[in-house]
Amino acid sequence: MVDRSVSTDSLGRDQAAAVDSPPKKKLKIAIIGCGGISELHIQALRSMADVDIVAGVDIKPRRLQVMQQKFSLTHLYDDYLRMLAEVKPDAVSVCTPNSLHAPMAVHALQAGAHVITEKPMAMNPIECRQMLGAAKKSGRKLAVGFQYRYHPHTQMLVRARDSGQFGDVMFVKCQALRRRGIPNWGVFGRKELQGGGPMIDLGVHVMEMAHYMMGSPRPVSAAGNIWTYLGHKPGNVASMWPGWDHATYNVEDLAVGHIRFENGAVMQVEASFAAHIAADIWNFSFMGTRGGGSWDPPTIHTDSAGTMVNITPAFLPSGDFAGLISAKLRNFVDACLYDAELMAPGET
Repeated sequence: MVDRSVSTDSLGRDQAAAVDSPPKKKLKIAIIGCGGISELHIQALRSMADVDIVAGVDIKPRRLQVMQQKFSLTHLYDDYLRMLAEVKPDAVSVCTPNSLHAPMAVHALQAGAHVITEKPMAMNPIECRQMLGAAKKSGRKLAVGFQYRYHPHTQMLVRARDSGQFGDVMFVKCQALRRRGIPNWGVFGRKELQGGGPMIDLGVHVMEMAHYMMGSPRPVSAAGNIWTYLGHKPGNVASMWPGWDHATYNVEDLAVGHIRFENGAVMQVEASFAAHIAADIWNFSFMGTRGGGSWDPPTIHTDSAGTMVNITPAFLPSGDFAGLISAKLRNFVDACLYDAELMAPGET
């Protein structure tokens, strides 16, 4: 009888958290830059029994007040060098505008702290090499916050790549496009502080997870173009984030690029804060010698038993943003405390 049957979910239960003894050691971590993204870092780190958040740093008193009132942080500084000298944290999470990533990371590494920095790693390759040099000299860990490596869609495609389902990936198309999504907070529109606009803020995520799925081939050449046509003007069209600071906006609205790799593969990239398109897009698709696919929806296109087939997963875990932040920070903590392998090291 149907009304007497037992469905597959009726006995399902959330897996109980393991009851462990208190951790033998804890990672003392400081947050440098207490803006919006730092709150997600703090929420994730506070859930880890082997982590203590020991300090927060920001030049804005209002943000330090938030750290005290919302998260009960008591060691608060407006000078990160003073914090490094007085607190001596084991590690730091750098959540500042992009132009500050390199100097803060280098000083923290020189002070003996492990470092995870939000993406992008720095403003240019010279700064990245400085950070890598400081990490090597200090013997500390340096990680970059590319959380989309941890996304279940990405991991599914990486597993399929490793099993040989794609053969040689020849072409990848990356799209990180907003129809009208110019940030109206932070300094995302200021090139001198960020290094660029949607390509360095959004495109870098999709490019990075696609490059990771490809097996991280070495790039040998790149070309592209950028256009600014909306962000530097007052906005009079209803949008999700109106009232951005158009007076200081000096980054691109739309960027496109073409990257060629040592193995002959090619990547095409499109990124926008504002573009006249049907809807926002966050995706990459690709073609290989034995199969292709897409990130969203997560799909594999291949041939099987004389038939062209599209393979979709019956189940994948959730890829919510907070969960991805937690995953990348968990990997960083494991690397610092237990010498686990970093999934997104600075060399990435």
